[in-house]
Amino acid sequence: LLENPFVFGYLSDPNKKHSEAAPRFGPGKATPWKGIFFVYDRTGKEALLTKAVLGLRASEKEVPQISQVTVADVPALKIERKTGVTYWVEDGKYAVSANETAVLEEILHRLHGKSASSGSITDSAAYREAKSILGAGQLEFFIRVPEMKNLAPDPSAGGFQIGPVLEAMKLDAIHCIAGRVLLEGARTRVQAAALGDTAPGSLFDFWDAGTPVPPGLTVVPADAISFSDTQINLDHFYAFVKRVATSIMPPSRQGSSVDMLEMMAQAKLGQPLSSAVALFTGEFVSLQTNRSLDNDKQVYLIGIRNKPDTLKLLHSVLGERITAEHAEGDTTFLKVSSGGGQSAAGSAAWDFYHVAATPDYLVISSSVESVRDLLAKRTQSAKAGISSTPGFQTARTQFPANVNGLGYFDFRQVDWPALKARLIAEANKPSTTKRPGAPKTETTPTPSWMFDVNPDVFARHLHSASSASWKDAQGLHFDEWIE
Repeated sequence: LLENPFVFGYLSDPNKKHSEAAPRFGPGKATPWKGIFFVYDRTGKEALLTKAVLGLRASEKEVPQISQVTVADVPALKIERKTGVTYWVEDGKYAVSANETAVLEEILHRLHGKSASSGSITDSAAYREAKSILGAGQLEFFIRVPEMKNLAPDPSAGGFQIGPVLEAMKLDAIHCIAGRVLLEGARTRVQAAALGDTAPGSLFDFWDAGTPVPPGLTVVPADAISFSDTQINLDHFYAFVKRVATSIMPPSRQGSSVDMLEMMAQAKLGQPLSSAVALFTGEFVSLQTNRSLDNDKQVYLIGIRNKPDTLKLLHSVLGERITAEHAEGDTTFLKVSSGGGQSAAGSAAWDFYHVAATPDYLVISSSVESVRDLLAKRTQSAKAGISSTPGFQTARTQFPANVNGLGYFDFRQVDWPALKARLIAEANKPSTTKRPGAPKTETTPTPSWMFDVNPDVFARHLHSASSASWKDAQGLHFDEWIE
């Protein structure tokens, strides 16, 4: 069935402005709008499609009520379930499904060349803006963002007003989100973009302008199997959150309510929230050096600007969860409990993770050995880290000079049989919790497919994956290649 083209889409309620006064709950409530539609080119697949549809209906626990109706002069099936109504049409080369008669009429008119209500989506300014990454993909998507306002529920009298929040978010600055998947022989390309007005004050402020070499790249050792580096503008993020929080409050209380929230945050953090945010650079790094991709050995880095004040902040936020602390040179090691509870004997703790505070990063992992190994290799990584490897250097040339996100995964270094064995072993573990007094649960049988998978398949076909994100005058872009 996937050999033929198909499309999913969504149409906004054309009568929404006239029905905003209708209550959403209680007597006389408005029926929720379901504007999703599906169109499939069934050429040569008629029998297979019929078999698939009948199979899906036969698998339903409750038999739907099916009747024959006419929509736009075309015979259609009306399928009624407790969850709602679906219309199904097989007309010429196309099969069409929709939940609203108005949507079905619009699609059928277009298929017959009779629609005069509006032009095609390809005529819209937002689509033309995204044309550079649309039109040639095996799979594509396009969302006109300002239209998403229509997805928000209508405010009832005296209820929560979503309008001021959307205005504070400046959602209209994003004109569209679009992307595609391209299959190019031995390489697969995934492209996506959020395009619009990148003037200051919008959601685009979240993302940093980027650099040719992200600072965290100098920390990633040459033997890393995977890493990702993301840079976010935390100052703009803080301003955005504060602006949205202000919009939620009634106008008469906006100033005092926000001041109160600031005071509460300062009492908890021991410093103004803006000062706490300023302690971090906005860079977040994750990397893996374990060949079986053990999640417990994944390492995370958070960029910081002031180590002493950052440690004070950690003590304010984590409190008694910090169970051990010691310094080694310019690095402070913390052992932190991610869970705890009270018993007659006192406080109990379990599931530890380890934090190493260096002058410029917080290095975090469940495995203290992974933290220490990364720190031990740091000097070497700065001179001959992953950025010096041929595979990464080749991948880096595919992306613009300045990036605010960068990722690389060398599948050739993965020990696939060990990964399979680890996943099976983890699946065989009883689903238990370490909380005192908590009941144990029985082991769930390991799915048979985990035993049947041949790990050599992955080793033979997956070589590497590289990705990057960047911001320019048009918006935010994402690009990934899978070799």
